Amino acid sequence: MTTKETFILHGENLVKKIKELIAEGNIRKITIAHKDGKEIMSFPLTFGVVGIVLAPVLAAVGAVAALVGECSITVEREETKEGKESV
Repeated sequence: MTTKETFILHGENLVKKIKELIAEGNIRKITIAHKDGKEIMSFPLTFGVVGIVLAPVLAAVGAVAALVGECSITVEREETKEGKESV
């Protein structure tokens, strides 16, 4: 089961937030949308994806960050078994 969470932030904080989310490790998919709701980009994440594989994604996110003002990030998280048991 997945859960969704949305963050609203400005372009200059976009790359930093994406890196933080990736470091958490339980992210399944990240979608970046403009403040008017139009999707700019979306990319899936799988377990074990690190370093060189993420470099092009982070470069694209950096380019988007330079062009947009306010945007939203929607994060799909994979619930862990521990999370299901405590709910």
